[in-house]
Amino acid sequence: MNNKLLLEEKLLSQLNTYLFQYPEEKEKTNKTINFLLSDQNCFIRENWQGHFTASAWIVDSTREWILMTHHSQLNMWLQLGGHAEGEKDLLSVAIEEAKEESGIKNFTILSDNIFDLDIHKIPKYHLTPEHFHFDVRFILESNTQEEIIVSDESHDVGWIKKEEVLDKNPEESISRMMNKFLNNFSI
Repeated sequence: MNNKLLLEEKLLSQLNTYLFQYPEEKEKTNKTINFLLSDQNCFIRENWQGHFTASAWIVDSTREWILMTHHSQLNMWLQLGGHAEGEKDLLSVAIEEAKEESGIKNFTILSDNIFDLDIHKIPKYHLTPEHFHFDVRFILESNTQEEIIVSDESHDVGWIKKEEVLDKNPEESISRMMNKFLNNFSI
C-alpha cells in the first residue's frame, strides 16, 4: 500500500476517533468523512466543491496565551492554518502553515488527534469562486519568546491572552476551540 493511501487511512481513523470523542458533532464529522471517501480531489486547492485545509490552535507552555493571526482577506482574528495543497498529512500541513504565518520555528504537538473540525464557506474573492473549507485542526504548543513575523496573508500575528480571545473573535468555531482547550489542555 502506498504512503498516500496510508495517510488517507490515518485521516479516516483520526476522524472516527473524533466522532467517538465528540458525538454531538456527528453531522459535521460524517460530512467530512463522506467528503474524504467520495472526492479524490479533496486535498487539491482548485477543487471548487471544497477542499481540505489544516490549522493549529497554538498555546504557550503556561496555557495563558493563544497565538492568532489577523487574516487579511477575511479581516478577522483566527488560528493559523492553510490549504493542504495536495498533501494528505494534515498535521504536517498545520505545522508548516503555522511556521510560514508566524515565523516561529519550534512547535510541540500536544496531541496528534484532531483537536477540532469545521466546515465553513469561503466567500468569492477576486477570481476564486465561493467554496467550502473542510478544516482539520490540531493543538500545538510554542514559546512566547520566539520572534514573530507577519506574513503577507495577515494584518497582524500575536499572542492573545486567553481571556481576550473571544473578544477578538466570538464566532462559534473559536468559542468551541476555546472550550475544548480549557476543558482538556488547560493547566
